[in-house]
Amino acid sequence: MTFSKRNNFASTPPITIRTDAPDGLRYAVIQTAYDCGPNYSQIRSVVCRVLLTAPDQSNWSEVPNIRDEVLYEINHCDWYKVYDVAEALLGQIENTHGYDAAVEFANAMNSFFIEAGIGWQFVPNEGIVYRGDEPFQVTTADAAKSLQDSGRNNASSEIEEAIRDISRRPDPDITGAISHSMAAVECVAQDILGSSNTLGKIAGHLNLPKPLDEAVSKLYGFASQHGRHVNEQSRPTPEDAELLVQVSCAVCAYLVKKQQP
Repeated sequence: MTFSKRNNFASTPPITIRTDAPDGLRYAVIQTAYDCGPNYSQIRSVVCRVLLTAPDQSNWSEVPNIRDEVLYEINHCDWYKVYDVAEALLGQIENTHGYDAAVEFANAMNSFFIEAGIGWQFVPNEGIVYRGDEPFQVTTADAAKSLQDSGRNNASSEIEEAIRDISRRPDPDITGAISHSMAAVECVAQDILGSSNTLGKIAGHLNLPKPLDEAVSKLYGFASQHGRHVNEQSRPTPEDAELLVQVSCAVCAYLVKKQQP
């Protein structure tokens, strides 16, 4: 453990990077993978496969030739390909060096993402997905646990789809994230009331305190307008999608806990 972590000096910088892969990240992907087991030849095979580039057959020595070739390739690819390479390296590390080495790689990369203010993270069985600020992370995790513990698997799946949509690279599926997050709320509401009607028709019967009852109805209206009936004048932003996913998760968790004895 490093000095800063041993002494709890580490901080969590704000997220400032989503649609980019700064030089530090490009280097970290290769160096961290190397530290977890693969040699540069093995790393090159992964990089070339992901980027669809041919390895330089004139490069034989691990250092500096193959290492420098790998660094050149990672430094000159599109930003989103860097994350593709990282995911592929995780799979390669697990296949050749075992589960523990893969966890070490994922944890080290997640630490780098946090320290560099990068809005992505490795999640088990999901690859690299969207990372929000701390309230977003807490709210989505709380909703996922509440839904799974209460057996509401359809609603949980909708939340997972929303996170998957907002995590798409290079362009997030904003309307998909909005639709799926509100569908999760609708699933929970229908289950509670034993109804198959839309959320817009049943939100008023959930016995929610004011003004939360009106807020849920308005959220449904927003999702319908921006997630299902999109037009050229009302395209939502990624920030809109993040907000709706977070609020939907909070509402889902609230409804589930409200029903518990």
